[in-house]
Amino acid sequence: MSPVILSAAGVALVLDDSGPGLPRVRHFGAGLGPVAAAGLLPALPGPAPRLLPAQGDGWYGRPGLSGGRDGEHWPVRWTVDGIDVTAEPGSGGSVTVTASDARAGLRLTSELVMDGGGLVRMRHTVTNAAASPYRVAGLVCVLPVPARAGELLDFTGRWALEKVPQRGAFGQGVWSRENRRGRTGHDATGLLVAGTEGFGFRRGEVWAVHAGWSGDHVHYAERLAEGVALLGAGELLEPGEVVLAEGERYSTPWVYFTWSGGGLDDASARLHGHLRARPLPVRPVTLNNWEATYFDHGLDRLLELADLAAAAGIERFVLDDGWFRHRRHDRAGLGDWYVDEGVWPDGLHPLADRVRKLGMQFGLWFEPEMVNPDSDLAREHPDWMLGHAERLPPPQRHQQVLDLARPEAYAYLLERLDTLVGEYALDYIKWDHNRDIAEPVHDGVPGVHAQTLATYRLLDELRARHPGLEIESCSSGGARVDYGVLARTDRVWTSDSNDALDRQHIQRWTGLLVPPERMGCHVGAPRDHVTGRSVPLAFRAATALFGHMGVEWDLTAASQEERDELATWIALHKRLRPVLHAGRVVRADLSDPAELLHGVVLPERAVFAYAQVSSRLAIEPGPLRLPGLDPGAEYEVRVAGPVPEGVLMPQWASASDQGPVRLTGAVLGELGLPAPALRPASALVIELERV
Repeated sequence: MSPVILSAAGVALVLDDSGPGLPRVRHFGAGLGPVAAAGLLPALPGPAPRLLPAQGDGWYGRPGLSGGRDGEHWPVRWTVDGIDVTAEPGSGGSVTVTASDARAGLRLTSELVMDGGGLVRMRHTVTNAAASPYRVAGLVCVLPVPARAGELLDFTGRWALEKVPQRGAFGQGVWSRENRRGRTGHDATGLLVAGTEGFGFRRGEVWAVHAGWSGDHVHYAERLAEGVALLGAGELLEPGEVVLAEGERYSTPWVYFTWSGGGLDDASARLHGHLRARPLPVRPVTLNNWEATYFDHGLDRLLELADLAAAAGIERFVLDDGWFRHRRHDRAGLGDWYVDEGVWPDGLHPLADRVRKLGMQFGLWFEPEMVNPDSDLAREHPDWMLGHAERLPPPQRHQQVLDLARPEAYAYLLERLDTLVGEYALDYIKWDHNRDIAEPVHDGVPGVHAQTLATYRLLDELRARHPGLEIESCSSGGARVDYGVLARTDRVWTSDSNDALDRQHIQRWTGLLVPPERMGCHVGAPRDHVTGRSVPLAFRAATALFGHMGVEWDLTAASQEERDELATWIALHKRLRPVLHAGRVVRADLSDPAELLHGVVLPERAVFAYAQVSSRLAIEPGPLRLPGLDPGAEYEVRVAGPVPEGVLMPQWASASDQGPVRLTGAVLGELGLPAPALRPASALVIELERV
């Protein structure tokens, strides 16, 4: 047969199904043009991994499938039973391969889908076809990368400082990032990237992989002495976690692969396209009361906060932790999802009614997967906690994990959430998850796999019952940011830190995976409650502007001048929202790490931010070369929003009787604009409109 080719948006994936065994992946990368579309390819020599590499195929690296049966071991040698291809050259398509090994007693289904933006997602399903149980130890999805991919980029981090990049050489052997936290993790790599030497946002060739899974997972890169290299990812299973009886099956999560010939921005755009295929309503500017009032839920104070929020132009009010029974601090009450009658004698209705009368939506915070031992729920149902009853896991944050895979616990949560969403006609839920999962045991076996699937079912069922409900994934900040949870939620809380200096970097790198409209980005208080650092309001607002903007600040303690300035920024965000939440994200590769330049571009409009995050080494800044514009188009260029205090602005940014400066995209991209000499913790927002 001719090679199987999927192609779209300048990307091609070539499968060679000649010979025995599963198809080999001969190419994943740049499009191959009309010759490939016609199936006219030369012989494809050299080693290439199969869809699920195994030793029987001559692969001596990490196996695609690992597992076995008690008392016997038969290495798998797949025989292909069928290949179903649905593909249109240039538009992507899908390939489904079915295979079996009668002696090993296994069947396999492998699915590959390329969307119209060139993003590839892959999933394997293994079925036990024998009478004895089969223990799945691992099942991963892989695609090859060429020898010229000599560098690796991935990410680490911690609470309130997520997505810290780390780079190194892609040498021989395995570079593996394994997560056993029971959630995606603050230190999760998110996106493992291989690229040509010196790749950046706008330069170099890159390949990347992401596992769309919210439980334990692995991302890895491997290079063998035979000259083959690949990227892989999947769920990370504990021994005995998945045991298949006859006829039972296990599927990997969807694993996403992206390629770019023009740096990280193009690879990121393909990922954003996948999430944007599920449309969102207009993203309302949101106020969350947590950093404003914490556990102080005095009604008068919250009503005043709501009044000031509406006056500033805020469109959604979210009541955070502390509204339910026994919750006057973080040591009690989790699991008791009833409105606290002592604090709220009339329920939440007085607040919800005022919020809606002011024209805002109303949202509520939950942490459904957790339970405090000091709660009615834990006292009445101690067996509902995830772990051995006689030796519970070590507590974190005074919390244990509720075993959602237990039907009674699941039913309780569904009833409570469903009832409260209905009673208060909630527009929005902030769904939190504030601890790692340690020593998880469900029915005597490791429990993260079952817990993650149960969480997904709960989210899916709640949304099915309330189709208009929006849900935010929060996990002590950005510890659950992945395409598994984002398939079921509408945004992520990017970090518990609202320090705008740290947020510039956190949002920059989280934004590789998540488009701006799905990243919660809030204006915090003048002094950040995590770092203790103080930065000007203009910088805090300019940082929050480029996401799903919100406020996390006690406006009752702000001056009228501060509230007026905040209202100006909120109005600017609303005006620019059609660009910020739909355009292509671009980032410049600047030589000085003290400066950041990024933007969002549509064919007719663009918005950029030039941010100074520390002191420059050079006396004068370099020119602002704006990436991503149409070279042949002419643009009007103007400053949007307040100018940073004490900054001498260049001539192009000053008001002129002749009107805004007009320049072509080629000039703006190659020569750039003279940059103002900003102070640290300041930013300039630039707006462009095509003439």
